[in-house]
Amino acid sequence: MIDPLFRYSSDLSRLSEQHQIRRLYPVAGVDFTSNDFLAFTCAPQIRDAVISALNDDLPIGSGGSRLLRGNHAVHEALENLAAEFFGCEKTLYFASGYVANFAVLTTLPKRHDLIIFDALSHASIREGLFASPVKCTKARHNDVNEIEGILKKWRTRADASATAWIVVESLYSMDGDRAPLEELFAAADRYGAMLVVDEAHATGVFGKRARGLTESYAGRPNLIAIHTCGKALGASGGLVCAAGAIIDFMINRSRPFIYSTAPPPMNAVAVTAALNLLAMEPMKQQDLHRRIRTAHEELKNHFSMQGSGSQIIPFVIGDAEPTLLIADRMQKAGYDLRAIRPPTVAPGTSRLRISITLHVTDEEISKMMHSLKTTLQELGITPRGS
Repeated sequence: MIDPLFRYSSDLSRLSEQHQIRRLYPVAGVDFTSNDFLAFTCAPQIRDAVISALNDDLPIGSGGSRLLRGNHAVHEALENLAAEFFGCEKTLYFASGYVANFAVLTTLPKRHDLIIFDALSHASIREGLFASPVKCTKARHNDVNEIEGILKKWRTRADASATAWIVVESLYSMDGDRAPLEELFAAADRYGAMLVVDEAHATGVFGKRARGLTESYAGRPNLIAIHTCGKALGASGGLVCAAGAIIDFMINRSRPFIYSTAPPPMNAVAVTAALNLLAMEPMKQQDLHRRIRTAHEELKNHFSMQGSGSQIIPFVIGDAEPTLLIADRMQKAGYDLRAIRPPTVAPGTSRLRISITLHVTDEEISKMMHSLKTTLQELGITPRGS
């Protein structure tokens, strides 16, 4: 008899041999791994807002899709506030940033269009591209010249009504570097392209008013910004921010929106409270950037390495096995650092992804860097770039 589970067990064995097996672990140690950059998951103002709403008989679940009685007043209140907050005509709230990216890329580009995406775009973007009927072309990371070359060549033979779409992250999740947005907008304007920017790791952290790296471009008709609510905002969901016609079209044509149960109303209340808190307490962003500067100074002092310039610091080791060993040692020392391995990053670039949040103090950052240096010395491992 054929074992119906053999294909899965054999694949798990292969992953284990390649040091790519993944397991779930309980939360423990000082947080150097989460995306809760502003520590909003523990903010009493957000918790109290949710408790108050529940005490006022807000339902736990939405009860259906937004088009079938699942559209609660708190969803619309959030979308109206978010449009004002991020400076766009309209927004649409999804259950996660992953679904928001997937919905945008499977709904808006049409069959004869072109999508150009950055080589380091993360999984939710790529899943949307795989499901899209549109031709997709990968461009080297942050290489605007290559993007322009692709656009120029495509434009000479494309239908006049076709649209090109440039898809990037404003701040890349594994390297912590920024997209060259000024140059990308210039290219988009020259070739009549739309620019889709995933702000997941910049929302609440960058921008003069913590509105993300697209803050100064807000309101442009060729910009679609996706703001994740589960990172710096401390809640869950994703907000698509765009021109009114784009949002209205998605309400009518986006299958991930039309055929999904709406996010729980209490999630919308939490995101609303997070946006209000971000507006009222700009010092949160300032405090985070002070810790980011401390982390980069400590990185230079201990390892002679240049940082990423953001709250995400890639500490590249190379092979997966020693990276896992270092992470294990650091976790036993009381620091929650995780190993990032292929396929999340390219082969040979396994790393610790050091995340700086308001959950840590300057002293804890300094102690962690010292412990990391000691661990590497004991193991005889030299990180890349040191």
